[in-house]
Amino acid sequence: MPVTPGDMPSRAASFETSLPPMKSFSTPRPAAPFKSNSDIARDFMDLTFRLESGRALSRFSRFEGPISVRVTGAPPPSLGRDLNRLLHRFRTEAGIDISLQQEARQANVTIQAVSRDDIRRLLPQAACFVVPNVSSLSEYRGMRRSPKLNWANISERQRVAIFVPNDSSPQEVRDCLHEELAQSIGPLNDLYRLSDSVFNDDNVHTVLTGFDMLILRATYDPALRAGMSMRDVSNRLPAILARLNPRGEGRGTLRSRKTPRSWIDAVEAALGPGSRPGERRRAADEALSIAQTMGWRDHRSGFAHYAKGRILQATNPRSGKAQFEMARDYFRATPGTELHQAYVASQLAAYALTENRPDEVLRLVGPAQATAAQYENAALLATLMLLRAEALDLSGRVSEANAVRMDSLGWARYGFGADWAVRAKMREITRLSPLKEARG
Repeated sequence: MPVTPGDMPSRAASFETSLPPMKSFSTPRPAAPFKSNSDIARDFMDLTFRLESGRALSRFSRFEGPISVRVTGAPPPSLGRDLNRLLHRFRTEAGIDISLQQEARQANVTIQAVSRDDIRRLLPQAACFVVPNVSSLSEYRGMRRSPKLNWANISERQRVAIFVPNDSSPQEVRDCLHEELAQSIGPLNDLYRLSDSVFNDDNVHTVLTGFDMLILRATYDPALRAGMSMRDVSNRLPAILARLNPRGEGRGTLRSRKTPRSWIDAVEAALGPGSRPGERRRAADEALSIAQTMGWRDHRSGFAHYAKGRILQATNPRSGKAQFEMARDYFRATPGTELHQAYVASQLAAYALTENRPDEVLRLVGPAQATAAQYENAALLATLMLLRAEALDLSGRVSEANAVRMDSLGWARYGFGADWAVRAKMREITRLSPLKEARG
């Protein structure tokens, strides 16, 4: 996942302060889908009739009737508020009859909050996951080899369980709710070609977008029903989308080419856990080579350059910066990549800070802050604000810098969680500044 922070070049510094209360987002501001309905129909079919493994599904799958949700385990304090906001969005934006029924002994969707260790013992590389036909982690353990857990065997969904961490940052818990609850009731696949969706394994978007809500609204349209064939769904989909998304009618199609499994594997090896530095570099080069061979000019080429930049920035900062600049150029040329561009802006702003160019830092982080706020990414927003504060310090605007820094900490508490993690983030950013020695 693209993260700004911890792998940037850094030097020793210290900075302590008392932390203000945690902030949280209020009214959602999802951007409307920008694609033609023809492209969205193709995306819908690929999301709905394939699993992430690439396996094809023969039947359309969803819940029928009202969907009940309950929470078990030991949920963190932030989970309830974020879950209620998400369920409200499902009802108002996607038209889904879904509600929290905490007192029910059984529910269609059970969200169990457990420790990260409990999750990793079952799926070492997962932050959270969803399973059909169970309601608890213990039930899942006892049925791990049962065909009842195979999504390919399910048409009408009856019962699913979502396992989320209760010892992660509030933002990570919220991100898990958005992705896993959306997949528990909707599409089971992810597509790297989607630039404006949670249904994409690059994890740039972690809060459901306008595109995602349209996909879910179409999933629960009355013209469809569980168990329908691919042909039946495909035949009815154009009329559904014309009704739900009239602005998508008559637009030109993009027809982005499919993403080969070799590119996905290379990206996962470059950024995922368990790879050695040399393996990461080779995997990033492979992803770039495949992107070039495929002739891509979209966000996937940009993401490959972004991955290479992250790998290089600690050992070869100049080359790393060049990769981020190339990623920025590809993102700018691709619709729906405002959040991608904000991530790149944070990286380039860090370079500008180390180079004692505060005006460039301020130029970069201004628009990116607005984007991070719109897409409810508190970790990115806090990082950008901390970079802004350091740039203001360099410019001699000390009182303004202190105000921005203090304002950032409420977002950092939501984005990074524990106080020690917030302070560690502050120290990382402070170390980038040429004023570091003045702070001891």
